Amino acid sequence: MIRTSRLLLKLFLTALVAGGLFLIYLDARITSTFIDKMWELPAKVYARPLELFAGAQLGADDLAYELEVLGYRKVRTPRSPGQVARNRNRFEVHTRGFAFPGEREPSRRVLIELSGGRVKGLTAGGKRVDLMRLDPVQIGGIYPSHGEDRVLVRLDDVPETLRQGLLAVEDHRFYQHWGFSLVGIARAAFSNLRSGQVVAGGSTITQQLVKNYYLTPERTLVRKLTEVVMAVLLELHYDKDQILESYINEVYLGQEGPRSIHGFALAARHYFDTPLEQLGLHQQALLVGMIKGPSLYNPLRNPERALQRRNLVLGEMVEQGVISQEHATVARAMPLGLNSKQRIRDSFPAFLGLVRRQLRQEYREEDLGTLGLSIFTSFDPLLQRQIERSTTAVMDQLDAGGELQSATVVTRFDTGEVAALVGGRKASYAGFNRALDARRPAGSLLKPAVYLAALEQSRKYSLATPLRDTPVQVKAAGGQLWEPRNFDRQAHGDVLLYRALAKSYNLATARLGMDLGLETVVDMLARLGIEREVPRVPALTLGAGEYSPMDMAALYQTIAAGGFRMPLRSIRDIVDAHGEPLKRYPLEYDRTVSLQAVHLLHYALRAVVREGTGRGVYRYLSDDFEVAGKTGTTNNGRDSWFAGFSGDLLAVSWIGRDDNGGTGLTGGSGALKVWGHFMARASTRSLGYRMPDGIQTQWIDDRSGYLTGKGCPNSRMLPFIAGSEPRQSTNCSPRKSGIKDWFQSLFGSDT
Repeated sequence: MIRTSRLLLKLFLTALVAGGLFLIYLDARITSTFIDKMWELPAKVYARPLELFAGAQLGADDLAYELEVLGYRKVRTPRSPGQVARNRNRFEVHTRGFAFPGEREPSRRVLIELSGGRVKGLTAGGKRVDLMRLDPVQIGGIYPSHGEDRVLVRLDDVPETLRQGLLAVEDHRFYQHWGFSLVGIARAAFSNLRSGQVVAGGSTITQQLVKNYYLTPERTLVRKLTEVVMAVLLELHYDKDQILESYINEVYLGQEGPRSIHGFALAARHYFDTPLEQLGLHQQALLVGMIKGPSLYNPLRNPERALQRRNLVLGEMVEQGVISQEHATVARAMPLGLNSKQRIRDSFPAFLGLVRRQLRQEYREEDLGTLGLSIFTSFDPLLQRQIERSTTAVMDQLDAGGELQSATVVTRFDTGEVAALVGGRKASYAGFNRALDARRPAGSLLKPAVYLAALEQSRKYSLATPLRDTPVQVKAAGGQLWEPRNFDRQAHGDVLLYRALAKSYNLATARLGMDLGLETVVDMLARLGIEREVPRVPALTLGAGEYSPMDMAALYQTIAAGGFRMPLRSIRDIVDAHGEPLKRYPLEYDRTVSLQAVHLLHYALRAVVREGTGRGVYRYLSDDFEVAGKTGTTNNGRDSWFAGFSGDLLAVSWIGRDDNGGTGLTGGSGALKVWGHFMARASTRSLGYRMPDGIQTQWIDDRSGYLTGKGCPNSRMLPFIAGSEPRQSTNCSPRKSGIKDWFQSLFGSDT
């Protein structure tokens, strides 16, 4: 008997010690993680803010679209943030305000007047507004591995009816108990029995929070006891308002693909496209009701069931004295009021892929999805919408069967910012990103690098230098002969340098590249922005190698920017979870190519679209709208390319098959159409002309390249680097010409 008693005592003491140690462990787990853990906050990715000022180019429909994707609600008279009233070209907008890096845009009522595709004026409170920015569109996020997303909200910013309604349904005695409630368990059982449905649960809010934070969802006695103990410990260390605020931000309220919706603030945005503080009573009750079964009562999938649940919650709120019967009657009569607008977030996987790729150079993947970063990008929703429309329109015309794919990169070449990106024919498909990862031969898209390398050697080459477009054989590595051919299978004899590029003659280009030397061409490609290894083979001069549309955008970016190399970037600023700036990505540039040589190349690229392989562009553009560009076609028509720029935008388009099969398209019959369709609707500024120092113009004979005079047969005005003009003259006496003549005859003959 004594031995048994001693054994029992030892067992009791052992259990007591073990229990004490376990209690200490649970207490340490709570105190060490609750405040710091809180939440893994996803990074939020924003588009560029729309800047408004008098004279800014903006159509009424474009402004309406921007406000729509921002979730502004149409009303007769805007009285609260996020509302807009439109009367044709007049918009009265109550802006939300936004904390931008370094400054805050205030919330205010602004009258925006448009006329002729431009902002006519901005007024607020009867006073002129010189400059304002709308809040930026959130286009996506970078989420933790488990996909949680939330928008943090302080308890003070939660509507009182939502707060009290939550307590009435989930934990009426929240402010009276110590983490668990026997009274609550009994009350929940009674309420459920009376209603015939589950309207209340036995677990307190504190217990639910502990379960969500620390425990598994399994239903066992041990887990339940652990939950109760941890709830008591949590209440010992933290006050009720802290716990309630944490619950409001933590509670799970639905799923959108791989993204899980946590917290009332994000749920308000997701289901109603409305800030939490602006929710109506009927909307608050719906969110509270969804806690018991976010999938079961999802109003997007089960609207009737969600409506019944909402009305039951309203009844519970009346019984607990949160609202009056009259308010409940009005709320029951309201529709669900769900967000039916276009969901723009996470609709641009190709651009978000570019953002992630650039972020990984400086941040760990796990930090991107947990630190609550705000990432401000150069993404332009208006340009994205147009390039998607242009891609769809052209591709449906070219290939109704859907076998061909397309990708386009759009940049603002004066800043090096990527403004829009299409990674495939179906822009919303989050699969293979062809704009970044489809590496294909570039064909004639590389030829400008060869000609630019020549034009830098001004003592030897000019736009008027005759090139031999005749058959050529080059012995490559291994003793194999490389014998290129022109697209038309013809040789054209002696042709002027600018025309050889405009007509995309392979024989002339290959001879020019061999005269320059492969290393010279390789060096030029590197200076223009090609960072990947290129094959040092003769076929490089005609586009051999593997390049993505982004690679080509980098190359043409330097050309369009006048020889200034600017690393293509998608990110402007990064701000931490507290609104403090972390990093800025300012404009960086370095002159890598002669300004004068690039100027001459611009002339030749203008000639491509005026009289060469790219002249089909002017089926889309007005004749007085100047652009420059180059077509590209690879062997057997496997790849169709076009790259070009106007006065404000650069775009590179590609069409091909994923299996590398033939397309039956050239650069002019395929990718050019996507480019032209887009530019005709998106670009607002023609490519201007400014002759740099060190350039002079001369009349030359367009056949021989000799100096001639204005009015002479086959005369054409060409720009030259000073001292590189031809030495020989025709019998028609040349005379000096002025800049006026340059404009008049930039692209044609004067016969």
